Amino acid sequence: MANNNEQQKQGQVQVNMTPEVEKGVYSNLTIMGFTPTEFIMDFVFHHPGMPRANVQSRVVMAPAHAKRLMRLLEQNIANYEQANGIINLPEDLQQKGPISPFKVN
Repeated sequence: MANNNEQQKQGQVQVNMTPEVEKGVYSNLTIMGFTPTEFIMDFVFHHPGMPRANVQSRVVMAPAHAKRLMRLLEQNIANYEQANGIINLPEDLQQKGPISPFKVN
């Protein structure tokens, strides 16, 4: 018990993961929206050539946590590119247009 209290004092949290969550879900499309109090992120798998796609997972978080996620992603992408090279996106080479060509139902 003292060990748990010591971890909490240091700001550490023990995180557990079920086998089902550990498998993860694959997403090749993310749709995001927000309200004054939340950011909503839908992670979608769109199979090429198929007219419809299903949301695989939805994550809802407070704006402050969304900003922390953004910073974490920026840092990890920078680390990845330093180790593996620049991630080239086709849309960076094309004229600016809509972020997603998909219709959301």
